[in-house]
Amino acid sequence: MTRIKDVAREAGVSVATVSRVLTGGPVSTGLRAKVETAIRATGYRPNLSARRLRSQHSRTIGLIVSDIRNPFFTAVSRAVEDAAYDAGMRVILCNTDENPEKEALYLRLMQEERVTGLIFAPTRKSAEALSQSPLDFPTVLIDRAGPPGLHDAVVLDNAAAAGTLVSHLLEQGYRRIGGLFGNTSTTGVERHAGFAAILSARGLAAPAQFVAPTADAGEAELLRWLAAPDRPDAVIASNGQLLLGAARAVRRLGLSMPHDLAVAGFDNETWTGLVGPGLTVIEQPVHEIGTTAMQLLFDRLSRPGGPARKMVLSGRPILRGSTGPRLRAVAN
Repeated sequence: MTRIKDVAREAGVSVATVSRVLTGGPVSTGLRAKVETAIRATGYRPNLSARRLRSQHSRTIGLIVSDIRNPFFTAVSRAVEDAAYDAGMRVILCNTDENPEKEALYLRLMQEERVTGLIFAPTRKSAEALSQSPLDFPTVLIDRAGPPGLHDAVVLDNAAAAGTLVSHLLEQGYRRIGGLFGNTSTTGVERHAGFAAILSARGLAAPAQFVAPTADAGEAELLRWLAAPDRPDAVIASNGQLLLGAARAVRRLGLSMPHDLAVAGFDNETWTGLVGPGLTVIEQPVHEIGTTAMQLLFDRLSRPGGPARKMVLSGRPILRGSTGPRLRAVAN
């Protein structure tokens, strides 16, 4: 087995110089080229586990998301991976399925891997638990906020975004506006707050239901609502999967948007422009969320003692035909 001193002998340099090249330390361009040539010639492969134990970190970023199939997290993950690659770091990606037990498992994995830092989209249960058991490595929370002042975070202004959708529907003449909200994260709670605040200020009822953040759950709940005598004339879904479920329910019943039901939601996924007349959505700045999270993490690594920062980004409304004017507007 080739050892680091074999590389040093081949390159005619010290073992310390080879080590600096391997760890990205300060080495002249000429020496670096000689060492890299010697590494290729000898077939040397560094012992990453041993190096990790010596350095106490792995130049690896942990990334824990709730559902990698969700295009929102797919896009955020890509932005994180791109930024990590540019910085010469690797990414360990874990998918939790909104399961706190899996989150705990993967958090232990991050400790065992001695990650340099972590980007984490926690469930509401895990976010609340952070106040009792703070993570012992630099961490940036994305999409879901944790206890104030504990960890850096990048989130959407969820209440304002939901309020924008409600205000738009009111302007279009809708009054019986229902809301479907995910029940596993702080995101659903914050979007519900913005939804309810606008309707309450107008003296209108704010029928809402918290359900599992899946298409099946969204479809089932909307089908139940549409079978009731006081069915809504519009509905807002708080994430892309619930929005997909709502669209499926409308199609299953053979309804027309917006004449039978206006539909709006979150995440400007490709399919949202293809369903019916196109779905009105809040487009989240997914790439900016990922890159901002990485910048906060790099800042935390360079200045570990500073106060936690929370970056709140704005969504952009994409108005489409699913929320066109109500033909038979109900008087307020």
